[in-house]
Amino acid sequence: MGREAEHSLADFYFSDSDDPLCPPEGFVQWAEAGSWAMSMYEPHMLGAVAPRMAIERAGERSDVINLSSYNYLGLATHPEVVEAAQEALRTYGTGACGSPLLSGLSDLHRGLERELAAFLGQEDCILFNSGFAGGMGTLAGVLRKGDVAILDAKTHLCSIDGVKLSRAKLVFFDHNDPDSLDQALTDSEGARRLVVVEGVYSMDGDTADLPKLLPVAEKHGVGVLIDEAHSILVYGAHGRGVVEHYGAEKSIGLQFATFSKAFAGCGGFTVGPRALLHYMRYYINAYGFSCALPPAVVAGLRKALEVATRDNSLRETLWANTRYFREKAQQIGLDLGHGSSQVVPIMVGSDRRRLYELTRTLHRRGLFLAPVDYPSVPEDGLRFRVAITAAHTRADLDRALEILEDTIIRGRVDEAAE
Repeated sequence: MGREAEHSLADFYFSDSDDPLCPPEGFVQWAEAGSWAMSMYEPHMLGAVAPRMAIERAGERSDVINLSSYNYLGLATHPEVVEAAQEALRTYGTGACGSPLLSGLSDLHRGLERELAAFLGQEDCILFNSGFAGGMGTLAGVLRKGDVAILDAKTHLCSIDGVKLSRAKLVFFDHNDPDSLDQALTDSEGARRLVVVEGVYSMDGDTADLPKLLPVAEKHGVGVLIDEAHSILVYGAHGRGVVEHYGAEKSIGLQFATFSKAFAGCGGFTVGPRALLHYMRYYINAYGFSCALPPAVVAGLRKALEVATRDNSLRETLWANTRYFREKAQQIGLDLGHGSSQVVPIMVGSDRRRLYELTRTLHRRGLFLAPVDYPSVPEDGLRFRVAITAAHTRADLDRALEILEDTIIRGRVDEAAE
């Protein structure tokens, strides 16, 4: 990766091609020149998601310690979860075969809706077959042209796209800054407004500062939607998310989360007041015009919820592993940013070539981490993102830390292919 390191995906968003079915010529040349680095994305996983697994990148197989998968409670291969999914597959078949509105939902789906609503102390629940589509659709379902959506500056792209789809005005406030939020709310007085935050921010690993932000929203009489994708089943005394962690259950209008992280499945859900969710079902295209989740997936999710909440053991193990990794990583000199969650950024800086060289070297030495590049993060904030899980052993974490220290701190990096 030579001069191609001077560019990123952001440089090729607008195309110079006369045909929208032809990619920009510059992108094709850039991708070919940096093919060894781009091959670090979309690795071939040779088995189930687990703390130790085999992957293949650029034709190179490696047995790795996996720090890249969101399997926070280790439920992806939990025997009870797998058995529940297998039994549902035998009983219900492979798919739901239609949208919820027209083709209906099985008793498994309805059971999961009831259980999630009860778990989070809400009246109703909507299930989505995609986490991204669920986050996007929830905002598109409640916002309209003329409304103002006020988002934390580090909010996930699904929320941003949802606001754009609704044609509401999109306004950002500085990350976790109550004064900036107050100014945005003051400037938008007179319009219908909604504040959007995340439980755990997926690239920085810090939480929404609800104790400071909620009083500002309440002062202006504006509701709050929180995306708990990375915090559901992880935060709170009972795993009910950052909302429970901060005792803010009565201050949140809608709570959204995904099934692809701690639940170790796929899809997402929104919980809230029954009347509002009844209305939303008819105005969320991602719900009404998408096939419902496969019944086997739903059965696995129901069992995952049961296993994760029958006691605190998995959550306690996750937090013990998180504290251990963070403490040891800081001791060896890694820059972890300012978070405290199980999402642990390892900051690299602005050197794009180094980011990809490190990725390849880590892979060859047995550690699975993905490069996180601009525009997903700021140009001077390139990084790796570690996902700690309850399934990791101390031996896994120690070996990972040894590889990180040897590669990043001591600077032993393989030469990149030309």
